[in-house]
Amino acid sequence: MADSLLFNPQTYDPAHLDPETRKLLRATVDFFENRGKKALIDSYLDRAWYGDFLDFAAKEGLFATFLTPAADGGDDPGKRWDTARNAALSEILGFYGLGYWYTWQVTVLGLGPVWQSANRTARAHTAQLLADGHVMAFGLSERGHGADIYATDMILAPDAAGGFRADGAKYYIGNGNVAGLVSVFGRRADVEGPDGYVFFAADSRHPAYHLVRNVVNAQMYVSEFRLEDYPVREQDVLHTGRAAFDAALNTVNVGKFNLCTATIGICEHAMYEAVTHAHRRVLYGRPVTDFPHVRRELTDAYARLVAMKLFSDRAVDYLRSAGPDDRRYLLFNPMTKMKVTTEGEKVIDLLWDVIAAKGFEADTYFDKAAKDIRGLPKLEGTVHVNLALILKFMPNHLLRPVDFAPVPPRHDAADDEFLFRQGPARGLGAIRFHDWRIAYDAHADLPNVARLREQADGLCALLRAHAPDEAQQQDLDFLLSLGQLFALVVYGQLILEQAGPTALDRDLLDEIFAILVQDFSAYATDLGGKAATTDEQAAWALAHIRRPARDATRTAAVWQQVVELCGAYEMRP
Repeated sequence: MADSLLFNPQTYDPAHLDPETRKLLRATVDFFENRGKKALIDSYLDRAWYGDFLDFAAKEGLFATFLTPAADGGDDPGKRWDTARNAALSEILGFYGLGYWYTWQVTVLGLGPVWQSANRTARAHTAQLLADGHVMAFGLSERGHGADIYATDMILAPDAAGGFRADGAKYYIGNGNVAGLVSVFGRRADVEGPDGYVFFAADSRHPAYHLVRNVVNAQMYVSEFRLEDYPVREQDVLHTGRAAFDAALNTVNVGKFNLCTATIGICEHAMYEAVTHAHRRVLYGRPVTDFPHVRRELTDAYARLVAMKLFSDRAVDYLRSAGPDDRRYLLFNPMTKMKVTTEGEKVIDLLWDVIAAKGFEADTYFDKAAKDIRGLPKLEGTVHVNLALILKFMPNHLLRPVDFAPVPPRHDAADDEFLFRQGPARGLGAIRFHDWRIAYDAHADLPNVARLREQADGLCALLRAHAPDEAQQQDLDFLLSLGQLFALVVYGQLILEQAGPTALDRDLLDEIFAILVQDFSAYATDLGGKAATTDEQAAWALAHIRRPARDATRTAAVWQQVVELCGAYEMRP
């Protein structure tokens, strides 16, 4: 059973997806498995550019099939932007290494402004570049400003031909060494304010495009580049004015989701390796996994990883079912980026505590996972930025639910075209949600689900009776602590919504919620200790610390699922 919950290359067959998608996903798995573990590790240690993978992707039409919207796919019925299958590919690429995922991820970001554009010439050119096997890049961040799009120093001066000449530098731009198209954000020299923003398409092969260097010491290429008197023709302009600003934020909305699936893939591979090593190792005359603390840490890591998958899989449904009147995805999406990626760090830390020095060995996947897992919470906006974002949804989500028709599981072969017409990136505080209690009530017989529900009800009571005052609303340190409590309620909600359709084992589900109850208590303690917390709020925090409901039989049953992972997958040499 445990093996069926995690991605296993030896048994993988995504039967819930269409035949063409299944063929391409399986081909991707076979590419890596046929290369073998030594080639995977050697290329990582040598920081070798992953040209062989990109050659494979071009030959199979992988990126072109998965990342071309149906409207731009011509007569190819397999081309569409399908978040369900994109998530599956993202998980697979993360499983084999962050670099392979990264070149896919920044291609996703680079395409965002194009597929949101009404520029038919640029769209057709981009579709052909994908068909020819090119990757893309997203030229937003700058060395002096990061991703602060209010302060770009990429300047476009109008020329005499109806276009512009662009000058400026971009920093931390993945694929910037080879991208067939770079979506670049800048501003006009002759127009002040938001009306001066411009998104345009550049080509890394153009002589006015100057590649400076790779800014990271890694297999991936994260570039610094400069444009010097770069000609931007009218047909290269993707967006102007406020629409360019919205395209930047909406692109990140699309791209940030892939962070959760990459995290899951990395953790899955690391878990197979760690459990197999620990369960076969003998210390002081006893198997390592006989020690109670080892069993607890491995069980905790496994339960957290399954929870990550459940939440992310359910969030896919909301992205795919989104529309102008249903923007709930704008909460669940930053949740995947903020919560799932930080849970991934916890999973790796728990596994590392068990395997100890083994986690440093060069011939393991684990030491790469331990390094790379740290990057994901820091991409596409920091954890703090995304946690601050989800706070905008807290009053409506917790206190003012409305009726929505249930969102079904979405594995259908449909084009998620709304993601490229999200509209203005504002009005988040007005978005409404269905009642989070419905999912909790459906599983109220599980002791720890009931216990977290009690804590969540307490959070609602806190907001009604002792809501943050004006000073606290300006104190981000205080708000982030409150936001972690809110995030756990949302996290638990989607886990429960996904548990039913997947027929998740009840013992495992209650074990997951035992962890969430414990985490809620830890964050309540943190809130109670903040300097800005009032006496009434601190009293609330103390009153809502709970011990999880313990059940030795339940925990032993979940431990057996962990044991089943021993030897279930080992990468070919």
